[in-house]
Amino acid sequence: MLNVTLNSALGIAVLEPVGELSVGDFNAAAELIDPYVDANKKLKGVVIHAEGFPGWDSFAALIEHLSFVKEHHRKIRRVAFVTDSALGEFGEKVAGHFVSAEVKHFSYSDFDNAKSWAASTQ
Repeated sequence: MLNVTLNSALGIAVLEPVGELSVGDFNAAAELIDPYVDANKKLKGVVIHAEGFPGWDSFAALIEHLSFVKEHHRKIRRVAFVTDSALGEFGEKVAGHFVSAEVKHFSYSDFDNAKSWAASTQ
């Protein structure tokens, strides 16, 4: 399951995975995020807040995840990985090569600073 919160005042979306991710999780995220992006042309940032990476419930969910990233990465200015998992460091180093968004890793307890950074225009 993926909990998605859109903070339109800050221009950011917070994604919090709880258990394995499904195709429906990415469809629901797009249904919430896309109208904001259509109206504002961009989302300032996405904050992925997770103690660890839960994985996907199927190969189709992995493909949907990759499709979601492909469809949205040019519409998002910043991505904050907020996790103590090794995937946070990996994500910061590798994702920057594949997405146009600026990517930064924060410790799991640094959630508020990650949200501020993602929403910042500087």
